[in-house]
Amino acid sequence: MSVTVRVPAKVNVQLAVGGARPDGFHDLANVFLAVGLYDEVTATPADELRITCAGPGADQVPLDRTNLAARAALALAGRHGLDAAVHLHIAKDIPVAGGMAGGSADAAGALMACDALWDLNTSRDELLDICAELGSDVPFSLVGGAALGTGRGEQLRPLDVGGTFHWVFAVADGGLSTPAVYREFDRLTEGAEVPEPLASQELLDALAKGDATALATALSNDLQPAALSLFPSLADTLAAGRAASALAGLVSGSGPTTAFLVRDAESAAEVAESLVASGTCRTARTATSPAPGATVTAVRRTQR
Repeated sequence: MSVTVRVPAKVNVQLAVGGARPDGFHDLANVFLAVGLYDEVTATPADELRITCAGPGADQVPLDRTNLAARAALALAGRHGLDAAVHLHIAKDIPVAGGMAGGSADAAGALMACDALWDLNTSRDELLDICAELGSDVPFSLVGGAALGTGRGEQLRPLDVGGTFHWVFAVADGGLSTPAVYREFDRLTEGAEVPEPLASQELLDALAKGDATALATALSNDLQPAALSLFPSLADTLAAGRAASALAGLVSGSGPTTAFLVRDAESAAEVAESLVASGTCRTARTATSPAPGATVTAVRRTQR
């Protein structure tokens, strides 16, 4: 038997970051949108825990127990007193180390796939609890849609979205470490008073109305200065996207992928073509939001 789960990428349309907490994390007001770029995680019985990966950037994905998908399988097995004897195959399409929660998506996908493979019927609340232990973005990868994440991002409140939003994602030639970006944020804000992170009502209203023009004026990312400090060429990518008639652009999460909000599918194709032609990114992808969270797409049974 094997179980395949599809999991979405995310874009942060608002990422408000508070000062560092004593535990090293930061309080956030993190408005997530799931977007239609997906990884697939397939779980198959095995003699021991094994990870394989294929697709763009697969050579950058760890295949040992540091992989978030492996940690998810171990955490779920541990909760139920099982041995995590499973082969997890990750089919990558979400940019690796791109600020779009690809690793978190794989963890959520592994949780759901292993839960189905092992016939555990773990409650949604317990799955979300395991997700929160694994990482701040993992709960949203399970839930999808749109949500406001508070605390360190793991406490989710679903949000209404009144329409479809069109995006172009410029994939950088290289990656950024999320912890490194937060360290740079702390360095840049050292000695300054960092305000309490709060969700923008203007942004939430724009989402609820499905108003792309209003959403464009409200996009924000407090980590963007830190990402630009560590990866200065992203400024050229942002300028190229805006020059190509995008409504707005920002660094996606901790970067280095940059996200451009556009009017419609036709505009998305034009902006993507212009970004690639500008030479400021490795490739450009188009997608829409919101998208569903982790979803079982195939259950296959084979004779042995």
